[in-house]
Amino acid sequence: MIERALAATLFALYQATIAMGIALLPLALITRRFGFTLPVDRLVDATERAYEHTAP
Repeated sequence: MIERALAATLFALYQATIAMGIALLPLALITRRFGFTLPVDRLVDATERAYEHTAP
């Protein structure tokens, strides 16, 4: 039961990071022009790996 709750929580977190990445896309494009990149891709990858590790 706890594993299912953990998997559901990680899935929601993963979906939230994807939505955040989409919302921050305009800011990421602007900052890239100045030579700075936002680490949103690493955050999405980390949550994806955590979810896949716990998902059945």
